[in-house]
Amino acid sequence: MSDAASRPDGEAPGFDPHAAGTPEAQWLRALWTRTRVGDRQLLGASTGVVVVAAHPDDETLAAAGLLAAAGRAGLPATVVVATSGEASHPDSTTHRPDQLAVLRVEEVRQAVARAHPRADLVLLALPDSQLADHEDELEQALAPLVGPSTLVAAPWRRDGHADHEATGRVAARVASGAGVRLLEYPVWLWHWGATAALDSLDVTCLDLDPELQRLKAEALACHTSQTAALSPSPGDEALLTPEFLARFARPFEVFLSAVPAGGDESRGHDEVSDGSEVARGSDHDFDAMFDDGDDPWGFESSWYEQRKRAVTMSCLPTARLGRVLEVGCSTGVLTAELASRATSVVATDLSAEAVARARRRFADVPGVQVLRLRAPQQWPEGEFDVVVLSEIGYFWHADELDEALRRAVGCLAPHGVLVLCHWRHPVQGWPLDGDTVHRVASGIVGMETVVSHVEQDFRVDVLARPGFASPAAAEGLA
Repeated sequence: MSDAASRPDGEAPGFDPHAAGTPEAQWLRALWTRTRVGDRQLLGASTGVVVVAAHPDDETLAAAGLLAAAGRAGLPATVVVATSGEASHPDSTTHRPDQLAVLRVEEVRQAVARAHPRADLVLLALPDSQLADHEDELEQALAPLVGPSTLVAAPWRRDGHADHEATGRVAARVASGAGVRLLEYPVWLWHWGATAALDSLDVTCLDLDPELQRLKAEALACHTSQTAALSPSPGDEALLTPEFLARFARPFEVFLSAVPAGGDESRGHDEVSDGSEVARGSDHDFDAMFDDGDDPWGFESSWYEQRKRAVTMSCLPTARLGRVLEVGCSTGVLTAELASRATSVVATDLSAEAVARARRRFADVPGVQVLRLRAPQQWPEGEFDVVVLSEIGYFWHADELDEALRRAVGCLAPHGVLVLCHWRHPVQGWPLDGDTVHRVASGIVGMETVVSHVEQDFRVDVLARPGFASPAAAEGLA
């Protein structure tokens, strides 16, 4: 950590890093109801993790649990530290900046080794407190380290510290360019901010089990130059106070979803926007597909599509479906078959054109409601007996898929079922593939697969809670 009050661009909150800051109890109350996920869910389909830090110890304070989880899962990890932290004690009379740099580099080596013994550590030694002038160098170093399925964690771009924000901007550009998931972690927000700062943010809390908590605590103990006084002399006081450290002793780590890199974060949004990056592509991209005809995907003309729908419908374990939610309904072809066996159907899609066509299809059909919204960020209210995710999962990034599955299970009635159907061949230009979507879904805690149909072209899986009665059992035949 470096002196948070030294910020050259004039936008700092003007906070004193040595003051007590916002009480931790207030943050805990504000965070208690936020989205909570386990490490397997957060890592999703990632094949590696890159944690980016402005200074030695940022990576430990905010993301050592994530780093340790990656190590436990056998995922490769790289920690990129932009500076050596030589400006952390500018008034010290006992340690020159170059001496602090040597000390802090050794501390971060030990800390990263505790959290993830096999992680690579990249030390860039860019000037501390001047990263805004060296973003190009940081970007050139970071970009080659981010692969197609990398999970990137970096400082929040509004953290109130010039170095943190510069690092966050660079990470956002690199992640956006590579089309990968970016999680932003706050550090100084917990000190200067108020809980209202979370109101407009998409917040995800990574639950840390006892092992991950232990590894994080051991890693943080390595940063003694920041957590303890360098000496009794004035200017050598501990930078990280007990009140500040309490924010990072939580049994969870907090990550914020990215806002579009380089975009105007205050721009207006249409009825389906929420300020998040759109993994599926824009609604205009999907609307444009209708320029080639009324059935751009061949839903109605293709025998493959007709047969796939028939197989999907046959996999549903009950004759009467009750209340159904279909996410990603397009023009409503599958919706019509679901409606023939359902009490009511809520169908959603991002594309305005698809929704308009689906609404025309069901204009005279009672019990079918078609909504235009962006899932999983937006989700219909109420409880459903069946939730259908058909040919939509691979349009989401891994964290969005996790959120969609969480919301889908959360809105299921006690006896309800979750139905997934996806193409199994390679897909180009989207974050995931069908098999990955189903593999992630199979790991949902508290759900089990009760029907599975797998063939060369597609697969259908039906998940239910333990104790679900099979069709034969429900009829007393088994």
